[in-house]
Amino acid sequence: MICTILKIAILGLTDALGIWAIVGLGVAGNWFLLATLIIGMGLLNLALLSRRAYPLRYLIPGLIFFGAMVVYPILYNVSIAFTNYSTGHFLSKEQAIAHFQRQYYLPENTESFSYQAFRSAQGDLILILSSRTTGALYLAMEGHLTLLDPKDPRLLYENNQIKAFEGVPPLSTRELVQNLNRLEKLALPYDEGVVRLASLREFKVYKPRYQYDPDKDTLTDLLSGKVYVPKEGSFTSEDGESLDPGFRVYVGLTNFVRIFSNRQITGPFFRVFRWTFLWAFLSVATTFCLGLALAILLNNPYLRFRYLYRTLLIIPYAVPGFISLLVWRGLLNTNFGVVNQILNSLFHIRIPWLQEAFWAKMALVLVNLWLGYPYMMIVCLGALQSIPSELFEAAYVDGANRWQQFKKITLPLLLISIAPLLVGSFAFNFNNFNVIYLLTEGGPPIPGTQTSAGATDILISYVYKLAFASGRGQEYGFAAAVSIIIFLIVGTISALNFRFTKSLERMSEGL
Repeated sequence: MICTILKIAILGLTDALGIWAIVGLGVAGNWFLLATLIIGMGLLNLALLSRRAYPLRYLIPGLIFFGAMVVYPILYNVSIAFTNYSTGHFLSKEQAIAHFQRQYYLPENTESFSYQAFRSAQGDLILILSSRTTGALYLAMEGHLTLLDPKDPRLLYENNQIKAFEGVPPLSTRELVQNLNRLEKLALPYDEGVVRLASLREFKVYKPRYQYDPDKDTLTDLLSGKVYVPKEGSFTSEDGESLDPGFRVYVGLTNFVRIFSNRQITGPFFRVFRWTFLWAFLSVATTFCLGLALAILLNNPYLRFRYLYRTLLIIPYAVPGFISLLVWRGLLNTNFGVVNQILNSLFHIRIPWLQEAFWAKMALVLVNLWLGYPYMMIVCLGALQSIPSELFEAAYVDGANRWQQFKKITLPLLLISIAPLLVGSFAFNFNNFNVIYLLTEGGPPIPGTQTSAGATDILISYVYKLAFASGRGQEYGFAAAVSIIIFLIVGTISALNFRFTKSLERMSEGL
């Protein structure tokens, strides 16, 4: 009984918070999150109140995290890919219009005010402004400007000068300087403009720079008379001038077309695309071959100290990759690296590991081999120990040598177990940003290209440079479009490789 009451109380509190959030999301116009929250609350209530939906009680926590950590990021990424979301286009259209409506300019011969500032008991600033044109007094409190009667009892005069307001003396020049930031933020509505601080001793009337016409959907520059209309995410005039900032709009397939139509992007893109495949293949092939060779050696029961060798060979896997990569970057330094110092002392050569494209790629493969072979060794050791020894004994009796045993028994049975891991390793190295960026930063640069692409960039690092390090600002929409293409490539490769894995399983059934 107590558990039921507690459950109902917690569910009621959760529903109350959910309804509060639903109202807020509805006012904000965030319909996607609103629909997601309604569906989530419906499932939660169904699971806790219905006996038929009892299994959902165990599924809902996982579904919530799956939706928040997997589904929502994917859908959000896809939605961004079809927009111009980038530097200068972060705001919505309404936010951009509000931004321009807050822009003011100082006209010639505008009205000016001298002022005195006072601090209220709550610490707020109170201003008394005196018009230099009409001599009228104005009281500025809580962001409003009101006409002030010179005979107001709150004013205290001395020699026809205001000496106090509500018994509080005005701020000194030093105190005005200390509160300068607060004074500069004041924008007091006055006629068709606002009164703002023009200097430490003076306020002036500023006029709005832009006027928005919601009927015509145009933005007019009141200073120059230019009319701007919304076009491709920016307010643009007839002569092609665009105002900054722009706003987010859906651009359809523009980001995808740009990848294959912009020569500055397309040329390096396909070069990077080829190297990405080669890099992923070499990474998997080298680590697998070395890991398998070491696993076969360490699987020999007659090898002395094999447990010691296993411990020593697993060290690269135990050291964090970030640390290893930064250490290797120092070791491969052309002038001061230990590797070149050894080569120079033995063979009188210095290899430009990180300066020339070929040697930079070679360095990446070798360093990744150092980082990846322990994982393959561990996986292969486990798979080798699962192969029945009777198969090798029968093959030996039939006269098969060690190579034939490896080719006909070891490798096929081994691939059945680790082929999915090889597929995962290929997909991982296809997007292995850490090794590329921490060791070579994608360099050296490709000669003659106008983009930031480097000779060792893979697709993911190339996307990073185009989107965030190209000098044009941040291009989230374009980066999202390329990431979708990468996802499709990796997904296709994984599907083909898993079909190959099924073929291996069928082949094993015939052994």
